[in-house]
Amino acid sequence: MPLIVDIHTHVYPPAYMQMLRARKTVPYVHDPSNNADPRLIILSSDDDPSIPPDQRGRPVDSSYWDISVKLAFMRQHGINISVISLANPWLDFIEPGEAQIWAERINDDLEATCAKVNKDADPENTRPIDQKETLFAMGALPLSAPDPAVVVNEIKRLKTLPNLRGVIMGTSGLGKGLDDAALDPVWGALQETDTLLFLHPHYGLPDEAFGGPDATSRYGHVLPLALGFPLETTIAVTRMLLSGVFDRFPGLKILLAHSGGTLPFLAGRIESCILHERKFVAAGGDVQGPRRSVWDVLKTNIYLDAVVYGKPGLEAALAASGSDRLLFGTDHPFFPPLDGKDGDWPSVTTNYKAINATFESSSDTVADVLGGNAARILNLK
Repeated sequence: MPLIVDIHTHVYPPAYMQMLRARKTVPYVHDPSNNADPRLIILSSDDDPSIPPDQRGRPVDSSYWDISVKLAFMRQHGINISVISLANPWLDFIEPGEAQIWAERINDDLEATCAKVNKDADPENTRPIDQKETLFAMGALPLSAPDPAVVVNEIKRLKTLPNLRGVIMGTSGLGKGLDDAALDPVWGALQETDTLLFLHPHYGLPDEAFGGPDATSRYGHVLPLALGFPLETTIAVTRMLLSGVFDRFPGLKILLAHSGGTLPFLAGRIESCILHERKFVAAGGDVQGPRRSVWDVLKTNIYLDAVVYGKPGLEAALAASGSDRLLFGTDHPFFPPLDGKDGDWPSVTTNYKAINATFESSSDTVADVLGGNAARILNLK
């Protein structure tokens, strides 16, 4: 069996859960009075007063915070290494004065968890990495801090933690999107330290785009998760491209969740619209447009996870970025089986099947996507 690395897998550390339980506004965790699993209210559409409290959001069981459950999930699905990260909404909602404290607390917690698991699995550090469950982590950033220097300092501090292999961020940046010039020090620090950024959606599109709040009661999370998240990622990265982020920071490395949303499929259309935009200086306008093509950025700065659940989507990701830039992921503990059975998770096995179907003629490429690429890119030793 090839080495299998899960680079898209989330954890809510106990301290984070305690903080969410103490909150009364989104995001927060509500504990029903009927001894059922706590409910995570993570999206604004979840916090609808017309929905009974014990039905809002989604249930969160021990798989969200108990690392032993994560390890059991890995064993069940043949996963050798998980690169865990805090799930959305990360620390975006933290009060500015507390952002640094919480970032350091969460990141130190992640490092300690990885160190303990790795030590317990191999006390003498002599077993091959494909014969044990190993954890690494993506750090969280104090983006709500009053000074971007706090974020820069945390990026640099994370490079001193042995089991941290990157950082995770949402699409709001410092609150104004990823084309915000105030983020330049952050991009500079990521480039200088050669730190991979895992970009993950959370905010989606306005409820009105899906038919208003009534659509949520009829269709649950299907529209915001299936459509809102991918489009959020696509829009965020396109804004970075248009504002020249990749021109100013050509060494920036970004892993996009969910195979880049719709970016691989729409890259040609985005490029065509850029070439025909009269506002850009290149076309005689008054705005400096991007100097690099979206195709160059996709093949130089962008990595894509393979959390796309089908061969057509994976083929688009392959064409846009290349097989050497695709990385397997599961999105655990989200999308669990709903039939109450303890079998394999369809959300995971679907990705396995898509990878094997896409690269069925090359077992070496399958092995690269399942783990070899991640081991190389993230230096997983």
